[in-house]
Amino acid sequence: MDFLIVLAALAFLMFVAYRGYSVILFAPICALGAVLLIDPSLVAPMFTGLFMDKMVGFVKNFFPVFLLGAVFGKVIELSGFSKAIVASVINLIGRERAMLSIVVVCGLLTYGGVSLFVVVFAVYPFAAEMFRQGGIPKRLIPGTIALGAFTFTMDSLPGTPQIQNIIPTTFFKTDIYAAPWLGSIGALFILVCGISYLEWCRRRAAAAGEGYGEGHSNEPEPFEHEKLAHPVIAILPLVMVGVMNKVFTNAIPLLYGEKVSFIPAVIGKATPVVQQTKAVAAIWAVEGALLVGIATVFIFGWRTVSAKFAEGSKSAIGGALLATMNTASEYGFGAVIAALPGFLVVANALGSIPNPLINEAITVTALAGITGSASGGMGIALAAMADTFIANAQAAGIPLEVFHRVASMASGGMDTLPHNGAVITLLAVTGLTHRQSYKDIFAITCIKTLAVFVVIAVFYMTGIV
Repeated sequence: MDFLIVLAALAFLMFVAYRGYSVILFAPICALGAVLLIDPSLVAPMFTGLFMDKMVGFVKNFFPVFLLGAVFGKVIELSGFSKAIVASVINLIGRERAMLSIVVVCGLLTYGGVSLFVVVFAVYPFAAEMFRQGGIPKRLIPGTIALGAFTFTMDSLPGTPQIQNIIPTTFFKTDIYAAPWLGSIGALFILVCGISYLEWCRRRAAAAGEGYGEGHSNEPEPFEHEKLAHPVIAILPLVMVGVMNKVFTNAIPLLYGEKVSFIPAVIGKATPVVQQTKAVAAIWAVEGALLVGIATVFIFGWRTVSAKFAEGSKSAIGGALLATMNTASEYGFGAVIAALPGFLVVANALGSIPNPLINEAITVTALAGITGSASGGMGIALAAMADTFIANAQAAGIPLEVFHRVASMASGGMDTLPHNGAVITLLAVTGLTHRQSYKDIFAITCIKTLAVFVVIAVFYMTGIV
């Protein structure tokens, strides 16, 4: 019965998200409804002690990233840099390859260490411009950005600094370059299949006479100035974000050491505030990089941006608040569901799959799907079963690097169900609904999930790592 309650809570949340209702409202309703059916006395404690604790923790850590990402995307739009990039890319490779261009830009930013949430804010303005000029339906933008930011550069390519590729290192004692050949093969499979699918959708739309469309919401403002920035200047802020993120990532641990401690200047006895650098270095790095990117836009586009920044920043802040709260609510939902007895039934059932790599892949992707979080689902799976996975690896003679890569890739498989925070953020930023664009995101999700089993098959057939 507990298991059915967990599934019902998950199914209802996916249903309301797909129907366009606010996840901020319904995530706690679904989570606490499940608690009510299992143990009514725990509704209030679960809400205050777990749901709100995880939700507020997410806001504390990531709201600055969402805010700076939204402002960065807005100034890129207001400056006209997005239109300059679009114009140069179209001249270089042609309108018919707009989707590939967006995927490549998203991939470069994500692989450079920029948060996938930031990538959504930064890329959307010129993705909309490119799709408009190319006559490609706007509804295909979310699927295109998802392919570039949520898939092969997030957890497949060796060396990606995204959290989904970092978490397994703490359990398997590997590094972020684990199983480079298998990761590269998986990334190539995802890229080729994903681009093929999106181009097929584009050709179908063109044959049906469907263009970009009209009456869309959250459209980037048209750039009214005829003279466009030089493409090198236009793309410089994006390059600066990627480069400075890497610089700050390396510099922050050297500058602050393992931890920072200070005593607040207040009257009376104050408790020292201790900040573990490792826990926040990545967040500090991306925040600093975004500030540099914003400053770069102002330096080269001051006159244009300053005239519209007051109003533009308001819409950016509103978008950042909505995106943060949507994702934070999902985070709280996942924490509550993972604490219920029915979730343990799911985890134990998944652990009975005999093949060790398939066991790991299905366990991680299923838990990521249930919690609506790649990092959350993988963290739960590895925390509960890492010792079992390691024992299975030793018994079967499988390198732990393979388990690392399979876990990382599987976490980004079925995590992008309708209630996933990144999906909701992507749709909110682009001004589209699940009904309009989710089927393309789901198609990319299926390709991504299939890639995990392709990698497992390649390993068993060839033994390469």
